[in-house]
Amino acid sequence: MSTAVIIARFQTPYLHEGHKQLIGMVKENHAKLIILLGVSPIMGSRKNPYDYYTREKMIKKDNPEVIVLPISDHPSDKTWSENIDNLLKSVFPAEQFCLFGSRDSFIPYYSGRFETVELPEHGDYNATELRKQYADKVFDSNDFRAGILYAYYNQYTKVYPTVDIACFRNNKTEILLGKKATNNKWRFIGGFADPEDTSYEAAAKRELIEECGEMEIGEMTYETSRKINDWRYRNEADKIITLLFSCDYISGSPAAQDDIIDLDWFPVVDLPQMIENQTISPEHLGMFEVIITKYLKN
Repeated sequence: MSTAVIIARFQTPYLHEGHKQLIGMVKENHAKLIILLGVSPIMGSRKNPYDYYTREKMIKKDNPEVIVLPISDHPSDKTWSENIDNLLKSVFPAEQFCLFGSRDSFIPYYSGRFETVELPEHGDYNATELRKQYADKVFDSNDFRAGILYAYYNQYTKVYPTVDIACFRNNKTEILLGKKATNNKWRFIGGFADPEDTSYEAAAKRELIEECGEMEIGEMTYETSRKINDWRYRNEADKIITLLFSCDYISGSPAAQDDIIDLDWFPVVDLPQMIENQTISPEHLGMFEVIITKYLKN
């Protein structure tokens, strides 16, 4: 008799009834069962919040006799299929295998040499909806708090991309600057890039409009990039790197909004004195020096 193999992700906080019925149906007809868990190249995400080890323990708690192995995602279905076949044959060279799947299963993407069987669905179980139900639940337990630590310590350290804008008028002799409530010094207009932005140029235009109101501006031009010593991330492993763009003001009435509390035009020629007087936000000094070097009229 062939060894049964279930290929799935099991990205849920617990084995729901659909999972249990799938495993139970396969175990009824096969003495040996292997579960291959899909492993994403992303360390922790909304779609793949649980790493391999967490899911392995969840499965083996109720099914200690089941062998659980990882299978990495791959952009090529053909290579992924070959990896499955090679993994199974390298670990169990004398076995024959039958691969099982259910809802949204791997079967359409598998082109390997083993038999596949699609099992009927039992109930309307949706892993995405189940994750959403638990996403904002807070539990008063040591295990819950330990789980939060585990999740954060098992992520890659991140760089958060932001955009800043040097908006000029009057043939680049004046520049638009703003102030935030948390820092009473003049700075470039800017903010975090969003996943919905189609480009950093689009992010810069969005931020400029969000913080200064509707304006007609020219094309965004890349100037430089810098790691920013932002107070919020000063003691964190994660950091901010910003991209500075410039553009020409065409028309409109800039007005401070969003988290900008003050907004004004300044002569570019005054920027060196503003730096000396320490009225420029210190985390933006390097970018101001780039603007002064490039645009200050001698």
